[in-house]
Amino acid sequence: MSLRDEILEQPAVAARFLARALAVVEPFAQRLRASGIDHVVIAARGTSDHAAIYAQYVLGIRHGLSVGLGTPSVVSLYGADLRFDRALVIGVSQSGVSADVVAVIEAARRQGGPTLAITNDPGSPLALAAETTIDLDAGPELAVAATKTYTSELLAFAALSAALGGQVDDRRALANVPAVLEAVLDLEPVIESMAREQAAVGRLLLIARGYEYATAREWALKLKELGRIFADPYSAADFQHGPLALLEPGVPVIGIVRGGPAAPGTIDLLRRLRSDFGADLAVASELDEALVLARWPLRLPPGTPEWLGPIVSIVVGQLHALHLTIARGIDPEAPRNLNKVTSTR
Repeated sequence: MSLRDEILEQPAVAARFLARALAVVEPFAQRLRASGIDHVVIAARGTSDHAAIYAQYVLGIRHGLSVGLGTPSVVSLYGADLRFDRALVIGVSQSGVSADVVAVIEAARRQGGPTLAITNDPGSPLALAAETTIDLDAGPELAVAATKTYTSELLAFAALSAALGGQVDDRRALANVPAVLEAVLDLEPVIESMAREQAAVGRLLLIARGYEYATAREWALKLKELGRIFADPYSAADFQHGPLALLEPGVPVIGIVRGGPAAPGTIDLLRRLRSDFGADLAVASELDEALVLARWPLRLPPGTPEWLGPIVSIVVGQLHALHLTIARGIDPEAPRNLNKVTSTR
């Protein structure tokens, strides 16, 4: 199965995951509500770390939970005895074998608090270390670049949020995600055309804010690992605190904009980049006021709630990285210097 096959498989993978996940997530959410937790710590690496960034927004905005990204080496290398009082500690890893992530979960488990593993291997060391496991159930992911396991990780956090909230509308919105993923795949010809125009580009900037910041981070990683492009992701707020100096002719800017509180400021920044600096913009959005700014408009399917948007938006990024890699004459099935499973300590 090729990387493109795995990208195109995501609607079916999402439907399969959602059909089974709530049976695990809902009892776990009930326990969390009774446990009195008031914050969350997430240990992850690479692509999974971007899913953790998404969780910061989902669990923070929707449930008032402060979410910290764990620094696994504090435990695995330095042997610190971190205190996890009143914390839910989550480990995220598609393979479940990263020793430093496992070490954080083991430390939290010894303290008796709730622990959760999110992994594509329910028999992995990470799953065995945690109290509860959400199996991504994505099937074998043979491509080195993670795609379907990433969207499944996002879905796992979204399902946890829906279970914690207990709202019927949230469950309906989740159930609609596979159909929206199917619709966004229709953008592939437009994305392929854009990629051909950008084949000679060696650098890219990506800008988003709020929920979609995770998308900017993951999109940039895919461009790096597949296309060997120096792709730098920024919050629309952070970009104005110095990285604005990176802008120069020949460096395209990709903006990811969803409806919600982050949209006006992000659109204002993109407008400024075009009018004041002549930036060539690609914009992934369902908003006309954002798309009109773009040389390369990428119209996302309408109607997805902001909190579920990154599950859909990243598919555009995956397709872009795939086709830009091909346009640059690079084999997307054999990323340079990389292996499928990376275990760090």
